[in-house]
Amino acid sequence: QVQLVESGGGSVQAGGSLTLSCVASGNISGRICMGWFRQAPGEDREGVGTMRGTPTYADSVKGRFIIDRDNTRNKLYLQMKNLQPTDTATYYCAALTVDGSCAPENEAKFRYWGQGTQVTVSS
Repeated sequence: QVQLVESGGGSVQAGGSLTLSCVASGNISGRICMGWFRQAPGEDREGVGTMRGTPTYADSVKGRFIIDRDNTRNKLYLQMKNLQPTDTATYYCAALTVDGSCAPENEAKFRYWGQGTQVTVSS
């Protein structure tokens, strides 16, 4: 069992920056694949980025978002810059504990999910 808790969401103006955090706890062995996903109102959930050893990003956020992790505190971070209104969504942290590709397009394989944190970008 893995527990995930996100934090850091809020409101920001277009062009601004925001950093999200995800704390993982429970039965974790080694450096598991973790990722960020987002869902805008009325839209399907989509992958943002994932990381086990090195991060992988969706094309829509490359160059603007950075995923990092703190192994000592078992945290995953999402640093977002140059935010746009189209980035407005609920952002979810997820963990993949089975073998497989650690990639944002592999959403169906992620077993554990946090409750989400809201990010709102105003123009």
